[in-house]
Amino acid sequence: MPSKIRLQIVFGIFGILWIATGLWSQTAPVVAVRAGRLFDSNSGQEPTRQVVLVQGDRIIEVGSEDQVKIPQGAQVIDLGQATILPGLIDGHSHIFDSLSNGQRVTTTNEAWTLLALKEAQTDLRAGFTTMRDCGTHGEGYGDVDVRDAINRGLFDGPRLQVSTRGIGAAGSSYIGMPGINLTAGNVGIHGAEEGRAAVREQIHYGADWIKVFPVGGYSFSPNGEIFFDPTFTLDELKAIVDEAHRHDRRVAAHAYGGEGLRNAILAGVDTIEHGQGLDESMVEMMVQKGIYYDPTGVRYSLPSIEEADHRNTGGKYSIVPIFEKNARAAFAHKGLKVMFGSGVDGEAYAHGTQGRDFEWLVKHGMTPVAALQSATLVDSQVLGWQDRIGSIEKGKYADIIAVSGDPLQDITEMQRVKFVMKGGKVIKNDLANQNDPQTKGGMK
Repeated sequence: MPSKIRLQIVFGIFGILWIATGLWSQTAPVVAVRAGRLFDSNSGQEPTRQVVLVQGDRIIEVGSEDQVKIPQGAQVIDLGQATILPGLIDGHSHIFDSLSNGQRVTTTNEAWTLLALKEAQTDLRAGFTTMRDCGTHGEGYGDVDVRDAINRGLFDGPRLQVSTRGIGAAGSSYIGMPGINLTAGNVGIHGAEEGRAAVREQIHYGADWIKVFPVGGYSFSPNGEIFFDPTFTLDELKAIVDEAHRHDRRVAAHAYGGEGLRNAILAGVDTIEHGQGLDESMVEMMVQKGIYYDPTGVRYSLPSIEEADHRNTGGKYSIVPIFEKNARAAFAHKGLKVMFGSGVDGEAYAHGTQGRDFEWLVKHGMTPVAALQSATLVDSQVLGWQDRIGSIEKGKYADIIAVSGDPLQDITEMQRVKFVMKGGKVIKNDLANQNDPQTKGGMK
C-alpha cells in the first residue's frame, strides 16, 4: 500500500476519534455543584451561593445560583454548607517514599512503584488533584510510568509532572559500597557536557522537569557560622539550565543556601526549593529573573532536623530558626513569587497530610488568601498549566475540592478536605447526604 494512502487512513482514524470524543463531551450528563462559598483564586474573594456546572471533565459554567440555570435532569451535588476551592497543586512531592539503604536492598522496584501509586492516591484524596513530583529517590524513571498509567485512566491519581532521577555532583550516582551499589537519588555528572547529556537522557525517558542538587549539605562552625557545601560549578549549572530550556523543560534546584543557591539563581533555574539560607540579595535576584520560591516549610522544620543539628553542635545551633527567619523575610518581599510545595516523602512527612503547609505559610507571614493562591493560581503558572487548572472557571478541568468551614477564617480547614472531584469524577465525598443517592460517589 502506498505510504500516502496509509497516511490518509491514519489521519482518517484520528479524525473519527477526535469527532467521537467531541460528541461525547457534548452529550455527557451535566453535574451541578452547589456551593455555600467558592474561593476565587484569581480575586481572592469568596462569593456565596454559587453553582458550578460540569460536563465530562470540564467546567461549562460558573456563577451565582440566581444566574446559572441547572439543566433538567442534571445530577446535583449539594455542598451548600461548604466552601469549594480549585483542586490543590503540590509543587514538590515525592510519591516514591524515602527508603533506608536496608529497605532499598529488600524492596523491589515493582513493590516500590505499587507503594508510590498508593501514595499518589492518598494525596489525591487529600485534595491534591495535581502534583509536581520532584525525584524518585533512586527508583529511576518509575514516576514516568505512574504518571502515564494515571493519564491513561488505569488508576485514579493526581495529574503529574515528573522530574525522574535528578542531576547531582560527581560520584552521586550510586549509594552503598563497592559490589553492593544501589541507584542513588540522582545521577552524578563531571563537567558541563556531561550535564547536558544527563538532561537529554532524562528528557528522552520522559522527564517533564529537570531537578538539580547544587548544594550538598550544611554544617556549623564552632562560633555558629553556617556553611552550605556547593556541588556544581556555575558553568555546569548554566549548561544544565540552557540544555533544559532548549528542550522546553524547566529546572528545579534543591538549594539550601550559600554559593550553590546563588549559582542556581545566576544560572537561571525556574524554581528554588527549600532555600533556608536565602538572603535579601538572593531574593532580589530571584524577583528580577522571575524565579519562584518553594519553601517546603513543614518538611524542613521537622523536630528531627532540629534534634540532629543539636546533636551535631552540642545543643548550640540549628538551621530551623535560620530558615524560619529567612522565610518570613522572603514572604514580606512583595515581588517574590511564592509557590506551594510540601516535600512530602513518606516516613518523614506522611502523604495526605501536606495540608499542614497552609498553616505553616500563614504562621510565617502569608495571608490565608496568598497561601491558597500559592497552591492554586501560582502553582498552575509554575507548571505552565494555567489554561487548564488553578481556578474554577469555564473551560478548565473540573478539579474541585471542598471543606466544611471557611479557610480564610481558619486555614487549618485545608487539613480536613471533605470532597474531591478530579476531571468531573467524584473521588471522595464525605459531605454526602447518605439518604440521597444523587450525592453519593467516589472511592471510599
